[in-house]
Amino acid sequence: MTSVKRQKKRIMSSTTPAAETVQGSPIQRANSLSGDVYEAIFAQLMSLKIAPGARITVDNLVKEFNVSHTPIREALGRLEGEGLVVKQHLVGFRAAPQITRRRFDELYELRLLLEPHAAGRAAAALNEERLARLGDAAGVMARREGKDAHARYSSFARQDAAFHDMILEFAGNELVRQTLTFQHTHFHIFRLMFHSRVTEEALDEHEAILAAFAAADPRAAELAMREHIEHSRDRLLPAFE
Repeated sequence: MTSVKRQKKRIMSSTTPAAETVQGSPIQRANSLSGDVYEAIFAQLMSLKIAPGARITVDNLVKEFNVSHTPIREALGRLEGEGLVVKQHLVGFRAAPQITRRRFDELYELRLLLEPHAAGRAAAALNEERLARLGDAAGVMARREGKDAHARYSSFARQDAAFHDMILEFAGNELVRQTLTFQHTHFHIFRLMFHSRVTEEALDEHEAILAAFAAADPRAAELAMREHIEHSRDRLLPAFE
């Protein structure tokens, strides 16, 4: 069963009944349902099932997921905030267009200016608890879980963003963190192409970053991060050929 089908089954099962009671108190499912719809649409965007620039029809999604308009619109609003969906007046929703080569180059230039330095600062500020959290966030331990390649790809896009954000958090410069978070870089670059090499090589590079963190070596962490970002750029450049 594909990831999208599993998401659809989960969404449909969560709509009946709309609420359950425990000792007379209703359990509202709206937030969970909206989250499930969000995850399903996110997976379609990341796997390019919904192509960049394609129109997203709310009524079609209502039929596909067998839910009301409300969770669909809530999910699309969240995706709009992440830059993955664009709402056009009197037209409706569309998948965000693919980033341009110029934007791609600018994003990687920004990352190379900020993230290696942040990794070095984070390495100097780690303790056992933070190192364990980074190990969990890196995705290395779960790299072979699941057989659905598209599901793993969209899941890694989110995990990769969380790993890099956690490093920025531990580096301690909130302005730098906010600057990079606002770009939603990881979601946009992962939509450039679908290929298992993108995730497998990135995970190897995450391991190198974690090794530098475990050694409490700021210089090694800075170099490992720089190599990771440069290799990420080089892996995705063929999308513009």
